[in-house]
Amino acid sequence: MPESELYKKGAEMRRQLMGDAAVEAAAKGIYSDPVMKKFIDVATETVFGALWTRPGLDTKTRSLICVISDTCTGREPELALHLRFALRQGWTEEELTETLLHLSGYIGVPMIREAMQVASRVFKEYRAETGKA
Repeated sequence: MPESELYKKGAEMRRQLMGDAAVEAAAKGIYSDPVMKKFIDVATETVFGALWTRPGLDTKTRSLICVISDTCTGREPELALHLRFALRQGWTEEELTETLLHLSGYIGVPMIREAMQVASRVFKEYRAETGKA
């Protein structure tokens, strides 16, 4: 796939959200598969390039929207990814925890229990990786 301007913008945004190490690990892991490489190429251009770089919302707000969307739709692997995005964009564990708890009144305690388990794991891993307490 030739690299369009949207693709280039998307690749830069993806690195900002994930960090270089995570992008490189994904390239050597899941996206080394030819089928999944096609997926990430399309996602880089359309999601990261066309959506995440739009004016009107900052990346911090966009990352919280993704956390909420994943939680409401029960998308645990994506929730883990987007919680990391949110932490990298400046949301605190406390703010993200309160966001999830607030959702319990709207989407139900069982879904939030599952989301909180994902968050607990991600927070622990992120603290270990970054050395943040």
